[in-house]
Amino acid sequence: MTTTQTSDSSITDLNQQAVALCSTGQFADALQRVAPMLAPLLEGATISDDARADALNIAGACSFALRKLDDAEDYWRQCLQIKPGYVEVYDSLGMLHKSLGRLSAAKAMYRQLIVLRPDRADAHHNLGIVLYGLGYKEESEASYRQAIEIRPDYSEAYYNRAMVLHELRRLPEAEAAYRAALRGLPEHAESHNNLGNVLMDLGRLLEADAAYRQALTIRPQYPEALNNLAGVLKATNRLEESELACRLALAMRPDYPEAHLNLGAVLTEFTRLPEAEAAYRGAIACRPDYAEAHYNLGIVLAKLERFGDAERAYREALRWRPDIVQAHNNLGCVLRLLDRLPEAIEAFTQALALCPDLSEAHYNLGATAAQLGRLTEAESAYRRALALSPAYGDAKFGLAVLLLSMGRFEEGWQLYEYRYFQPGFVHYKTRDMLGCPQWGGETLADKTLLVWQEDGLGDMIQFSRYFALLKAQGARRIEFACMPALHRLMASVDGIDALVDHDTALKRASGYDCWTSLMSAPLHLRTLIDTIPRPTRLSAEPALVEQWQPALDALPPGRKIGLVWKGNLAHHNDANRSVPSLSLLAPLWTVPGLSFVSLQKGQGEDEARNPPASQPLLHLGSQINDFADTAAIIEQLDLVICVDTSTAHLAASLGKPCWVMLPEKDIDWRWMHERSDSPWYPHTVRLFRRAPNEDWSMPIDRVRQACIARFSADLAVEEQH
Repeated sequence: MTTTQTSDSSITDLNQQAVALCSTGQFADALQRVAPMLAPLLEGATISDDARADALNIAGACSFALRKLDDAEDYWRQCLQIKPGYVEVYDSLGMLHKSLGRLSAAKAMYRQLIVLRPDRADAHHNLGIVLYGLGYKEESEASYRQAIEIRPDYSEAYYNRAMVLHELRRLPEAEAAYRAALRGLPEHAESHNNLGNVLMDLGRLLEADAAYRQALTIRPQYPEALNNLAGVLKATNRLEESELACRLALAMRPDYPEAHLNLGAVLTEFTRLPEAEAAYRGAIACRPDYAEAHYNLGIVLAKLERFGDAERAYREALRWRPDIVQAHNNLGCVLRLLDRLPEAIEAFTQALALCPDLSEAHYNLGATAAQLGRLTEAESAYRRALALSPAYGDAKFGLAVLLLSMGRFEEGWQLYEYRYFQPGFVHYKTRDMLGCPQWGGETLADKTLLVWQEDGLGDMIQFSRYFALLKAQGARRIEFACMPALHRLMASVDGIDALVDHDTALKRASGYDCWTSLMSAPLHLRTLIDTIPRPTRLSAEPALVEQWQPALDALPPGRKIGLVWKGNLAHHNDANRSVPSLSLLAPLWTVPGLSFVSLQKGQGEDEARNPPASQPLLHLGSQINDFADTAAIIEQLDLVICVDTSTAHLAASLGKPCWVMLPEKDIDWRWMHERSDSPWYPHTVRLFRRAPNEDWSMPIDRVRQACIARFSADLAVEEQH
């Protein structure tokens, strides 16, 4: 047998040849060169540990380059068994493990490398990358910082540290790190773009704009920077430019969900809602689990009053991200509009479970509880909203209405004044329109007072009782600016010196000493539940009574009953307060000796003109010009039966018995709770309430029974005669 002697010098030469081949990318040939040193040692062969370790390291590098990863790992591990202090191999194994997603193993390699060579900046940097991948952001940032301390010009470490600092919300440090990265990498578009994101979060919008534009100067085809620029343009209200930036980003990358989302937000600002819907649906098509897109789609669909679709969008957002607090809150708002109040309560409760300090959810919970008649719960929710947001106007007004409905007038009237601070209320503009001070309860002695109608016609009739009290405060002259429909009726009301229309009053507003609303009078005159002034006793004009008399005299003998079954369609609660159809009132026609007169105006007039044959009806509503006409008709009736409309206040103020049918939900505050009478009209009004889960047939039947009880004795007497 012949023995082979292999010297260290020849082995070193083979290793050097292999390294040279690697440098030119000839990894297979390089692996061939070191192959003899990888097999089990032959008899007589003498190879030093260092030389064999170098050969194994080269073999590992070649195998890695050739994507033979298992072989590479095996060679490198053999190398470390021979030479445990081989620094480069720890780096190589760390790289291999990182490429395979074996981050914990990579972390161990880099930590061992740092033990051996604590001064290697790249080892700290790579460890930072691995720690970030494992979710250890604080430790990752510390590793990047250590790399920078060793190598102060390490731009890549600055860049990666900046990204971690941004995620940790350490924004000033993140800004400084990106700027340090850009000193070494001034043409690095990603650093400019990401710096813009930090500046956006810092609220420095103009600087963010400049950073995004610099990124685009370096790389014009950069959809992320365009999309981010769109965001800053929207934030600075440059909506046309923002839309253009979104569309350019989408032209570069049509399947870019974030750009679709941003475009939808801009189009929503433009109130181009169908286009916004399409944009959000485009985002969802790109990424079906994009919770934010589903959420924003829900907002647009709610604005379009497609509440069922909005509900589905919010639920889809919550399917992907159950932690979106506002999605729970908005879902509750939609369910409330869909009249699914218990489900709305559940949604608001879920929002508060995630964010107990969300004042909007407390307010919405209060409003929904109030609709359900859960008054204590409603009050508590409103007060919690105000504790969190003391200037929350909706909550103040909601609590005001609730307290007034409970008869707690002292605090209720004070809070009711917050209607003047609600941008969505007509009252909000009055102060700016009128060129004189608003009356705040000070003396009116020898002053001219403008009373300005802001609220409904029924409100003006109900609160007309305060004119005499205002006059008694010493006012020299009181002028009432109101709608023409009230002029003839209110002309004789005690305390009014002149009636004018709104335009006339507005032109000479500066000539008044002060102005007020009738709805503010109870506050300044300190009205409590036990001190409500008597209603104004209105009277019908004799000439008008005579004018309407022939039509009413033509009715058969018996009692004459006025009817109003529908209110103004524009009223926020009309769907609840109006009886859907005249035919539902048919049971009243079964009471003998009654004739019915329609006072219906607007909505319901067509029904009144063509009533069912079994419901003969004298329809006068279409001939009525104003409330003076209505008053002249009611003066000749025995009873008015109506829903919650201005007619109820007119009939009661004329001293005529008036039966008011109230809805199940969202009853106006003035009718209070669980009462069949009204402290505002103690001797004339009787209330018939729909109980929970009742339809209109139930209160209508109670009205029918009341008619029998009220008129049957009179009819019996008449029959005897």
